[in-house]
Amino acid sequence: MSRSRPVVAIVDDDPRLLESLEDLLESAGYWARSFASAGSLLASGLSGVDLLITDIGMPGMDGFELRDLVKKARPELPVFLITGRHEIADQDRAQGTSRFFFRKPFDAKVLLAAVGDALGDREMEDEHES
Repeated sequence: MSRSRPVVAIVDDDPRLLESLEDLLESAGYWARSFASAGSLLASGLSGVDLLITDIGMPGMDGFELRDLVKKARPELPVFLITGRHEIADQDRAQGTSRFFFRKPFDAKVLLAAVGDALGDREMEDEHES
């Protein structure tokens, strides 16, 4: 049984950004699941998630730590990092993630194109595995 729409999980401690991203993704045809913290995402599980978008600067577990945990559990899962703190872009932990790294405010069309590219790559891999 295959789902008709990919599921994108969003983790951010800013409720306005969560709502905005959820609206954007759903208007583009994705299912969006919003979480106010890394812990709430992890408690609900990663099953069924096709892509993760997470803020970097959050209380408790930050986006880098969440990405690292997710990559251990689901190495194939695309993880997009977003931040309003531009100095983070220069940190070692952000290096090599430019394709999946977005600074706030980000261009909605660019983000949706990147989501489509990441999920398109994954759907093609899934078809080859079938």
